[in-house]
Amino acid sequence: MSPEPQRPSRIPARFRILLAALAFYLGGCTLFRLFLVLRFGSAEPLGLLPVLKIFGYGLRVDLAAAAWLLLPLALWLTLLPERFHRSRFHLVLFWTVFTAWLVGQVFGFVVEYFFFEEFNARFNSVAVDYLLFPYEVFVNIWESYPVALYLGSAVILGLIMLKLAHPSLKAAFATTDTFSHRLKAFGIYLLVGAAAVLSITYRRTHFSPSRVVNEFAGNGYYALIFAASTNHLDYPAFYATIPKAEAFERTRRLVTQPGEVFEAGGNGLVRTVAPPIAAEGRPRNLVIILVESFGSEFWGSLGRKDSLTPEMDALAQEGMLFTNLYASGNRTVRGMEGVLASFPPLPGDAILKRDRSDHVATVARELASEGYQRTFLYGGRGVFDGLRSFMTRNGFEKFIEQKDFPDDSFSTVWGVADEVLMDRAVAECRTMHASGRPFLTALLTVTNHKPYTYPKGRIPEDPLAKRREHAVKYTDWAIGEFFRKAKKEAFYQDTLFAVVADHGSRVYGRQSIPIHSYEIPLLIVDPRHPGPQRVDTLGGSLDVTPTLMAMLGHKYRSTFFGRDLLAPVPAQERWAVMHHNRDVGLYRDGRMVVLGLKKSREFYAMDPATRLLVPSAKTGPGDEELERDAIAIFQVADELYTSEAYRTD
Repeated sequence: MSPEPQRPSRIPARFRILLAALAFYLGGCTLFRLFLVLRFGSAEPLGLLPVLKIFGYGLRVDLAAAAWLLLPLALWLTLLPERFHRSRFHLVLFWTVFTAWLVGQVFGFVVEYFFFEEFNARFNSVAVDYLLFPYEVFVNIWESYPVALYLGSAVILGLIMLKLAHPSLKAAFATTDTFSHRLKAFGIYLLVGAAAVLSITYRRTHFSPSRVVNEFAGNGYYALIFAASTNHLDYPAFYATIPKAEAFERTRRLVTQPGEVFEAGGNGLVRTVAPPIAAEGRPRNLVIILVESFGSEFWGSLGRKDSLTPEMDALAQEGMLFTNLYASGNRTVRGMEGVLASFPPLPGDAILKRDRSDHVATVARELASEGYQRTFLYGGRGVFDGLRSFMTRNGFEKFIEQKDFPDDSFSTVWGVADEVLMDRAVAECRTMHASGRPFLTALLTVTNHKPYTYPKGRIPEDPLAKRREHAVKYTDWAIGEFFRKAKKEAFYQDTLFAVVADHGSRVYGRQSIPIHSYEIPLLIVDPRHPGPQRVDTLGGSLDVTPTLMAMLGHKYRSTFFGRDLLAPVPAQERWAVMHHNRDVGLYRDGRMVVLGLKKSREFYAMDPATRLLVPSAKTGPGDEELERDAIAIFQVADELYTSEAYRTD
């Protein structure tokens, strides 16, 4: 039987439910923020004023998020007829939904914590991208974490909070409210909510020079909605620009190198690139191994004392190791557009996932004109991140994915084990070589990814431990096996091999673009010219393909943004571009400029004592040139892509 009605109060009784939900949400956000500060704030300059700002700005962002999050509940409480509101059916429905909501909020904080641990950030564009592929993501989460334990804990905490709220919520169902009373309260809710939302600006959510401090003050839901709403940005509307003619003139200067000739007419970047040494004899094959999360931090040959890459360290004694390279971003799609298409990382989606990518210049397109066979091998599902679609539309004539491997192959949610992929690559290279035509083979590995499992017995470490370091060692072993098998094949002496990471292992650092977490290796093995060589030229993902094309010795037409890392270009004119969330940056000669939303700019300088980039004021003509060069590169990239002019055919 429904409770007997009581005298109405000044605040509509139903809205006590809304206030209870708001109190739980704000309290949870505040406690979670405190936990993040205590857990990750040891490396940040957290004096009294920064802490006050973290929690003050944080509360405002939480209120803005709550205004949207609780709007459906406010509408429901306002419009629901009184008889149905106090019915037994609605009571059961309410307690069920409210309990699930409380449990969901607690579990959401758990998920956000592990995301913050990996990316030093609230939910951002990476989270948005992951939500587009729920199978890989949710199975990965289930295999990587004790989800049942965390979910059970969330249920217990949710029930405890429900118990605390039960008396006041129960009383809210015992009072009758008039519709006009409820409507007035809803109007106040809308006014307060609108004020909270409008009070949040870009500047107020980026009050600190430390990216991590700003993330402490953030809100997971707000950040997720912001990331989703800015995935398809109108670049000129949100980022700084310069006159078009100047942008193209600067970009041409930045991408050119000795011996190149731009084609007359137009504002494009198409130019003829002559190799430093022309190819002799049979055209050489090219194998590019893109390795998941294989950052420089793991390589003993790049400074790690307890090396996780003994195979690569040994192979570096036979090849050319590049020691000063930076990834385009922290997602695989960023590494792929950088390495295979030599294209800068625009804010928003990578070009692999955009809708004007039918005729993009890639290494496969360039080698197609030379009669190369072109195969791409991926251990996972080709639908993920649009890999199959992009590769087959842009030069690769054969795409091998998870469904093309035997069903009994060892695999994780991300795809078949690296050794399975490598063995298939050797077989494909053997078949193509037998045809007498040169070939391009590109591979993308998947094992070095949570849940970090791999076949037993390959390395001493137990795969059931599910540790990143073990997966790195396994991937290193698998690549080593690939080279041992390839050396026995007829195609080996006629092939140029490149091993390059798509990006680093995780994001860490307080800069808007934490550059040291972007350090990646590039190892090129040329059987015709063996011997150890180290190259410390500054470069990035964009420079990989131009370097390989130069080593192959082909003359070709190019619109690539990258340059040959071995060309005689002065060190102070070398540069690298990077992307993080909605920021893009240009690094050159110890200085970095970061371009952000609302046409913002930030400057960083290398601290000679710590070798870290620290915030810096704009100091003079050099920074003015750096800023305008950065604007030019990304502005021209957006212009060429949106006009479908990033092509040479």
